[in-house]
Amino acid sequence: MPPPAAADPHAAAAAPTPATVSPALIEPSTRERFRGLLWLVAAAFFMQALDSTVVNTAVPAMAVALNVTPLGMRTALTSYVLTLAILIPASPWLCDRLGTRRVFGAAIVVFGLGSLLCGLAQTLPQLVAARVLQGIGGASLMPVGRYVLVRSIDKREFVRAMSTVATFGLLGSVLGPLLGGALVQFTSWRLIFLINVPVAIAGIWMNRRDMPEYRLARANRFDLSGFLLFAAASALLLTASELAGDSPVPWLRIGQCSAIALVLGVIYVWHSRRTEFPVADLGLLKVRSVWVALVGGLSTRLGISGMFLLLVLFLQVGCGWSPLMAGLMMVPQALGSISAKWVINRVLVHFGYRRLLLGNTVIVALLLAAFALLGPTTPVWAIATLTFCYGCFAGLQYTAMNTLIYHDLDIRHASMASSMASTVQYLAMSFGIALATLLMQALLQGHASADYVMAFRWTVLLLALVTGAASRVFGRLPHDRPA
Repeated sequence: MPPPAAADPHAAAAAPTPATVSPALIEPSTRERFRGLLWLVAAAFFMQALDSTVVNTAVPAMAVALNVTPLGMRTALTSYVLTLAILIPASPWLCDRLGTRRVFGAAIVVFGLGSLLCGLAQTLPQLVAARVLQGIGGASLMPVGRYVLVRSIDKREFVRAMSTVATFGLLGSVLGPLLGGALVQFTSWRLIFLINVPVAIAGIWMNRRDMPEYRLARANRFDLSGFLLFAAASALLLTASELAGDSPVPWLRIGQCSAIALVLGVIYVWHSRRTEFPVADLGLLKVRSVWVALVGGLSTRLGISGMFLLLVLFLQVGCGWSPLMAGLMMVPQALGSISAKWVINRVLVHFGYRRLLLGNTVIVALLLAAFALLGPTTPVWAIATLTFCYGCFAGLQYTAMNTLIYHDLDIRHASMASSMASTVQYLAMSFGIALATLLMQALLQGHASADYVMAFRWTVLLLALVTGAASRVFGRLPHDRPA
């Protein structure tokens, strides 16, 4: 064992006195103390991001294998994210009742099992059922991960910690398209789901070692009535959007589903005001940053959530690219998002939430509209440059929206805020994918490649208008410029 520092006269003379020792030298930062937790949550985000982006690249090949059209595959995509949105509100109660370690571990197991069944599916209904099982597991991964980070990481380090975790999730976005394209082209699309299984096994081991245990000695009563009202309203709205893709369009059934969903939503608002512990506390909407984050995030994601799928269809079906080449074109977008994660903290400090989200939303909308300039003869470098720039500003947008909801909240509301943010995020994603595919389907007059190109162009222009409209919501934020 080496001698103590005081035994060395030079070391003793150089050592600071106790009164001058910096607190940072005495206590490590929360990011250092919870390094293992950051790796665990990052692994969960990586698994989800990998799964989502891998599937987008493989949609045309999966459609051929399951004997459906590429646009008909939207059910396999929306069923997963809708299941996430419906079940996420239950995650705070599950954490309070069972503890974060048990809930997070069970979520990894169920997600891995769902991935295995997706890889074994033989028909579209089987794939949809397996995707629902994936969603049941994935419903607790992101909100519980965020909640534990909010509880464990110092507020001054939270944005940086979230950026670090999100970066690993974006690595899944980088590898997903590339890996998906390679697997589809050289092996089988089934492997895109089966690769989640070893990641899930590693996650189970990390969960037992690094996940802190947060739970209440006595959990509040679960709002089952509110949960069922919310789930039914969400499912009916998505059903209405799915029916809009039928030919001829069943307008009567669409109207019935929409009307019932609206009534159930009104009943839930009435119910939540009379329930002590509602599944979604609408009282938090009295905080301006909360309702702006939720409404602005919903509006923005309606416009940009379907972009991954649209670009894959455009490149593979419209331009005749191979799955591997289409996957390569998704990589610059993910790399751009990763680059944005490293500067988000400085940008927020310099501009503040209001000015950043106002300007960045408009830039994202303009870049989205710029995709309408692409065609089968567009050089590869031009497409890669555009997708990289789009990824940079979309990455800024996502991180700013995801952290805004916690900006003015007390730590007591962190769990509920995390649940509501994740719910709105996945609801917007499911309806965004449905909106993008429905616009493509409405504009598509046939199955020729030229039709796909023209439908893609008009679709991205319409989605750009939807995205740009979200800037009006962020304009309701107070003027801020943090020190």
